Amino acid sequence: MILASELGFDRGVKTLIKSSSFTIHPGHKVGLVGANGCGKSSLFAAFLGQLQIDSGNLDIPKGWKIATVKQETPALSQSALDYVMDGDTEFRQLENQLEQARVDDNGSQEAHLLNQIDVINGYSLPARSGELLHGLGFSQDQLSNSVSSFSGGWRMRLNLAQALISRADLLLLDEPTNHLDLDAVLWLQRWLKRFDGTLVLISHDRDFLDDVIGQILHIEQQQAKLYSGNYSSFERQRAEQLAQQDAMFQKQQREVKHLTSFVDRFRAKASKAKQAQSRLKRLEKLPDLAPAHSDSQFSFDFENPGYMPYPLLSLEQSDCGYSETTIILDTVNINLVPGSRIGLLGRNGAGKSTLIKSLAGELALLGGSRYCAQELSIGYFSQHQLEQLRVDETAVKQIMLAKSEFTEQQARNHLGKFGFSGDQALNVINTMSGGEKARLVLSLIVLEKPQLLLLDEPTNHLDLEMRQALVMALQEFAGAIILIAHDRYLLESCVDEFYIVGNGKVKSFDGDIDDYQKWLDDDKKSAFAESKSQHQANANNEPKVDKKEQRRQQAELRKKSAPLRKQVEKLEKQVDKWQAELEVIENELAQPETYEQENKAKLSELLLKQGKLKPQVEAAEEQWMELEEQIEEIMNED
Repeated sequence: MILASELGFDRGVKTLIKSSSFTIHPGHKVGLVGANGCGKSSLFAAFLGQLQIDSGNLDIPKGWKIATVKQETPALSQSALDYVMDGDTEFRQLENQLEQARVDDNGSQEAHLLNQIDVINGYSLPARSGELLHGLGFSQDQLSNSVSSFSGGWRMRLNLAQALISRADLLLLDEPTNHLDLDAVLWLQRWLKRFDGTLVLISHDRDFLDDVIGQILHIEQQQAKLYSGNYSSFERQRAEQLAQQDAMFQKQQREVKHLTSFVDRFRAKASKAKQAQSRLKRLEKLPDLAPAHSDSQFSFDFENPGYMPYPLLSLEQSDCGYSETTIILDTVNINLVPGSRIGLLGRNGAGKSTLIKSLAGELALLGGSRYCAQELSIGYFSQHQLEQLRVDETAVKQIMLAKSEFTEQQARNHLGKFGFSGDQALNVINTMSGGEKARLVLSLIVLEKPQLLLLDEPTNHLDLEMRQALVMALQEFAGAIILIAHDRYLLESCVDEFYIVGNGKVKSFDGDIDDYQKWLDDDKKSAFAESKSQHQANANNEPKVDKKEQRRQQAELRKKSAPLRKQVEKLEKQVDKWQAELEVIENELAQPETYEQENKAKLSELLLKQGKLKPQVEAAEEQWMELEEQIEEIMNED
């Protein structure tokens, strides 16, 4: 287990964590949350032994393998698949030793090493690495491409896959979804739920945290405190604690006021001097309570533009792309009116950003027409907008350039709504973090009083509080929204309808994110079925075998697949049993009384059981599907 006792460390003159104690048990999945700059990444560095703690103890089992995602990827000529396989360092060591044993013609050592590779499932490593890469959005053709041929975002996916393949005892992930699209995020959720090691995850995606983790380690006011349950459960517990803390603080303040008043009134009177001294001693002994701070530092909204044309913007029979030979989307029809709230779904590279650029007018249409209402103001957020900031200017100057009538104080007041308080508003943009730049761009968009918002991954680098502020602002926005996001909570909170972008088309999607996940699974099955159908079609063109011989072969194949069929039957019964247990647990978790204080132990037990059963069911179902595919492959053998 990871045991922190009176842990404390600083960065420079700033104390990040002090006198904090917590225990993370093996196999637990913990979400590490807190405001930007509170010490989350520094705690990761302490786990990795890269940061010396200043006080207390931090004990991690010596034999544990710790994996985390590399932040840099050299431009290697090595293939993507080989690069990911390097994450299993034990396999690579055995592989090198095996090569040396063969050079030395040492048969005994060679046999021993081959057995060791089998023990660690080394022979399945290429297939498992390929599966990880497919899940993270890489095509089969890309597996053999060199690492140097991929862009920065795709190299980060390679680093993530390398960490996931490592068979770590402790997996440390810092914002793993930042470089992923929604498809890859949904896949990663399922993978992490099946992971049987210890996971500590920094994430600002509340739905991702809710789905994956079972405990929250929260850093606030230099204290690291562990909570049971997922992020939603943590929010409820913290709200209750803040309410209690506030009540205690208010009660104490009333007592302080009363005692101070008595002392001030009677200190000079000899007859009351003893009582006054007694009150002073009581004041000194009062516990040092702080007021409860639950308000977000972010508070903004999109102002009413005053004029709302109808319709706002439309594309009719439009072809979108970058040249006549690279049409990405064809015959697109979309009509945006006030109140439209559309989320764009689709695989990475399907054309979602291309559609947004075409709507924004940044990309000229290759065919069809674009109608834009007169005096339409578009608020467009993308990575491209972040790169267009005047990096040598301060945040205040950037606001005053956009709004020439603003005084410096007005610019500061506006920036304060986006978390730029005090001297932070005077920071030069090229020294800002990704999150600060994103907040600055959002502050500039608000100034434009847009009637239409085109948002391409607006939550990248934003923390949980800023994401919540953005959700609140979008919910009150009266205009139209088109949103691309991998943040499921943002999509479900701010979108009324979805469009699927894929296969060169943009189509309305009748469903929610859960339906989209099913659609992705069905799409994969369809591709598999199509491949199988093609295989059968090819087989039909081959010379037919004698029917008697064919029946004999089929009997042999059934016999060969019999052990697999028994495993399927056993798995089916086990899954049914676990599903029934899960249903009982989830019915109990749906009851309000389960969350009352006296049922705290029961709630912890239910969440623990749920956390164990869910990955077991999913792992069993995946194994079931794999066995069915193996049976099909056997039955289709020539």
